[in-house]
Amino acid sequence: MAYEFPIDPAEFFTERRPQMLNTGLSAADVGLVEAAVTDMWSDAPGGWCYEWSALARRHADEGHADLAVLAYGWAKFPTLANAAKRTALANQLEQYLLLAPTFPGSFERRVLDLPHRGGRTPVPVHIFAAPGLPANAPMIIASGGVDGWKMDFHGIFAGLALMSIGPVMVFDIAGTGESQVPMSPDGGAEIVEGLVAHARSLGARKVAHLGISMGGYYSARSGLSGLVDAAIDLGGPVEAAFASDRSGRFGMSDIVANAMGFDRPPSLSEMEVARAGFSLRPLLDQDRNAPMLIINGADDVHVPRHDTLVFEGRRETEVRLFADAGHCAPTKFGEIMPMIYNWLSRVLTV
Repeated sequence: MAYEFPIDPAEFFTERRPQMLNTGLSAADVGLVEAAVTDMWSDAPGGWCYEWSALARRHADEGHADLAVLAYGWAKFPTLANAAKRTALANQLEQYLLLAPTFPGSFERRVLDLPHRGGRTPVPVHIFAAPGLPANAPMIIASGGVDGWKMDFHGIFAGLALMSIGPVMVFDIAGTGESQVPMSPDGGAEIVEGLVAHARSLGARKVAHLGISMGGYYSARSGLSGLVDAAIDLGGPVEAAFASDRSGRFGMSDIVANAMGFDRPPSLSEMEVARAGFSLRPLLDQDRNAPMLIINGADDVHVPRHDTLVFEGRRETEVRLFADAGHCAPTKFGEIMPMIYNWLSRVLTV
C-alpha cells in the first residue's frame, strides 16, 4: 500500500542535494535532472521518476552501471507510490547485480525467511566481506532509512566491509525498499532480531548494528536493549522526533506514513496512533546499553538535536553532533567513516 502526496520537487533538490553529491553523482548530472523536473509523480517528460530514469538509462547504455544504480535510486525516491517508482527499483537492482562482480572483496545476495508478527517474511540482504577474515569475525548489520535504502548507500556499507573488521550484512528496514511488511516499532525490531540471530548463527563472535536515519532508530533500540554488542545511530529519531505536535518538513510525514502502510494521507489522530510506541524513552530510562556511537548534524530539519544529545552521559556511549551539517551529516562523511571504523575496531576487539 502506498500513496502519492503533494510536494514541490524543487524542495527535494534543495534538501537532498548534499546527499546526491556525497553518494557519487556529479553536480552536472544533478543539475541536468533538476532543470528538467517539473512534477513529482507523473511518468512523463518533466516527471521526477521519468527524468532520473532517463539519466540512469544513459549511464547504463554507456556502461556505467555504478552511476545508473545511483540515478535509479533517486528515480524511485522517496516512496514506491506508483508503478513507475516500483519499476525504477527493479531497474536499480538489475544494474546493481550487473555491477556486483566488480565489487572488491566478496558479495552475496540472500533472501532470508524471518519471523514477523506470528508469521514469516522474506528479507533480502546483501553481504560484503573483505578477503581473509576469520570464520568468527564480528558481523555488522546495516541499513538506511525510510527513503534511502541498501543500494543507495552502497559506498558506505561496502567501504565499511573493506575496512576488514568483519562482514557487513545490509538490509532494508520494514516498510521500505524490498521489505514486504509495514514499518512499526515492534515489527521492525523483530526483523532486526532475526537478522542478529542469523549473524550469530553464521559464527560471528560479536554483532554490531549501524543504522542511518530511521535505520538509526532501530540501531539505537538494539544498543539500548543490549540485543547487539555495539550500535551506531547515524541521524536516528529516538524520542522528540515522535512527539504528537511535530509536523514533518520536505514531505517527511507522508514518506513515513507510506512506510507505515497507509494508502492515503492519514489524519492527525491516525498518525498519532501509528507513532505511539516508537519513542525509546522506556529504554532510555534504563541504566544499561551496549557500547553506542551516536552521530548527527546539528542542523537536522527532521530529527531534533535532543534525540542526539539525550545520549550524553550514558555509559559506554560517545556522542558527536556536527556543526554546519544537516540530517545524517552527509557533508561530513569523510570524517564520519574513519570515526565509525576506529570506534568499531576498538569496541569489537575488546
